[in-house]
Amino acid sequence: MHREHADLKPRPVAAPWDLPHVDQLVKSIAALHMSAPDAVDGEGDPEAPIFVLSTAKRSGSTLLQRILVTDPRLLLWGEPTGEMDLVPRMAQMVSYSVNPFYLKLSESLDPTSPTLATSWIADLYPASENFRLALRGFFDRWFGEPARQLGFVRWGLKEVRLGATEATLLRWLYPRAKFLVLSRHPYDCYRSAADLWRVVDHWPSENWIDSAAAFARLWNRIALSWSELPVGFPLIHIKYEDLVNGKVDFRALESWLGIEIRENVALSVKVGGTAKRSGLTWYERLIISREAAAGMQALGYPK
Repeated sequence: MHREHADLKPRPVAAPWDLPHVDQLVKSIAALHMSAPDAVDGEGDPEAPIFVLSTAKRSGSTLLQRILVTDPRLLLWGEPTGEMDLVPRMAQMVSYSVNPFYLKLSESLDPTSPTLATSWIADLYPASENFRLALRGFFDRWFGEPARQLGFVRWGLKEVRLGATEATLLRWLYPRAKFLVLSRHPYDCYRSAADLWRVVDHWPSENWIDSAAAFARLWNRIALSWSELPVGFPLIHIKYEDLVNGKVDFRALESWLGIEIRENVALSVKVGGTAKRSGLTWYERLIISREAAAGMQALGYPK
């Protein structure tokens, strides 16, 4: 990949940060709701967003996005300021910033007590459910409200950088959310991405995804993350290869999502495309098959 446009070269960051495992986030969420275990209830929730995620760039997520919005009631926003890593940073914040001791202490305090002024209130905090609703309010105002103002009944988001941990956070905020995960063979993903002039994991960063090894590691990390989710998580995995070869049951998909899909409309037009090479070199295939072996096996791709 070529590093063109020097004026857009990312600035270095102080230190990299790691995304927590799904289990760590689940423990923190449980701690937040230890005094109100039934606070998150999808019954009666009017919001049921659709999140389209994929195993890194060039997986065909934009095609799936276009297919879904053939239902005129649905608006799917696409990769908004993705390099800011807003959802991953929120997931990290929730995972590593919850101390059960102080949560229990704060929730034992009564703000309406007549003895408030003579009590130890240094740890006085609103009930933890308000924290969840505050985070959800961020997405409601950023995505949900603009969609409704434009006349759409449903809304959603398409992203190529998010994995299972971020999906867990989004489902905590929206219990009725549905998730579609699109994957594509890493050989083809890399071949398509290799001619992009700028591919970076997050911004600002010096972590350029500018080699077969770097791309395969990113693909592998996201692909493997989906195995961390519990049974029953509202997710459907779709392969790009099946999408373009007519092997996706769109009738079952639209029933599950609660929308009407006219896939022929979107599939009749080719939009975009970056791949200039017809294939990869033998050593690129070797590197990718080595670095992404576990993820390929997990998602059912032959080496």
